[in-house]
Amino acid sequence: MADDGPVEHGYPHLDTVRDAITALYKRLSYDTVQTFATSVAPVDVAFADTDDLHLGAQRVAREMVRHYRLPDARPIVSFREMTHAANVELTAGPEYFIELNDRFRTHRRDIGAALAHEVMHVYLHRLDLSFPGTRENEILTDTAATYLGAGWLLLDAYREDSASSQKLGYLTPEEFGYVLAKRALVFGEDPSVWFTSPQAYTAYVKGMAQARRDEQQPPLTAAGWVGRRRYAQDRRHGPGAQTGVPYAFSGDQGGSLRVSFPCPTCHQRIRVPVRGRVRARCSLCRTVLECDT
Repeated sequence: MADDGPVEHGYPHLDTVRDAITALYKRLSYDTVQTFATSVAPVDVAFADTDDLHLGAQRVAREMVRHYRLPDARPIVSFREMTHAANVELTAGPEYFIELNDRFRTHRRDIGAALAHEVMHVYLHRLDLSFPGTRENEILTDTAATYLGAGWLLLDAYREDSASSQKLGYLTPEEFGYVLAKRALVFGEDPSVWFTSPQAYTAYVKGMAQARRDEQQPPLTAAGWVGRRRYAQDRRHGPGAQTGVPYAFSGDQGGSLRVSFPCPTCHQRIRVPVRGRVRARCSLCRTVLECDT
C-alpha cells in the first residue's frame, strides 16, 4: 500500500503478470475463465459513510466470495493497525479471517479493493495455485483478481496529485491497466466507465496501448512494417539466438523451419511452420491467430 509515498510506474513486473495469465488459463481452463465474463458491479460493492463499518465490510466480502464462486468460504472481517493494507489467514476453513488496515475505517470506498485482493488469496489457496516467492505470489493475486473481474477496484483506488498519493496492490497502475485491457479484449467489457479516479483512467489507457502491442508482434499479420522487416531478417538466419524479440526459430526433425511466439491473449507459446500465411489456434485460450510466417 502506497499512502502518501512514491508510486511506482511503468511495467517492471510485466513478465510475471504474463506468466500469471498463462497460469490462470492452465489451472482453470478456458471454460472456467469464460464464466467470469461479468465483472463485479459498482453497486454491489458501494460503501456509504453512513453504513455500519463491520456489517458493510462483511457484505462486500460476501459479494467477493460470491463473485469468485466460493460458496463455503465465510469471511470474517476486522480492523487493526498494520503496515500493509490487509491480511488474510488461510486456514482449512470454512471461516477465513481477514484483517483490514485501520485507515479503511475512514476510507470506506476502498474496502472493496482490499477485499478483492484478500478473497482472491482464498480462491488461489483453494486452487492450490501459487508462485514461488512472496512478491511473485502477490503479483499473481493482483493479476488473477483483475483478470477475473474484481481488480478494477484496485486500479480505481489509485489516486495521485501534487500533495498526496494512494495505491493498493503490488502491480503498478499501468500494469493494472494492462491486465484490465487484456480482460476487456477477451470479454468486450469496458471497465473505464466505473472509474472514479481520473488517474485510474489514464493508467487504463496506457495499459490498453501496451496490450494492443501484444497483438502487433510478428509473425502476426497485424505487425507493423518495422517488426515485419526485422522478422524477415531473422528468418533468413534461421535457428539461433534472436534477442529483443518475442519469437524464436527452430528446426524440426524433417529439417523444416518453425517459429514459436507467445499467444497475445494468454501468452502460452505457439509453434507453427514457417510457410507464409498460417492460421493458428491457441490450444489453451482458443484464440484464432492470423500469422504471416
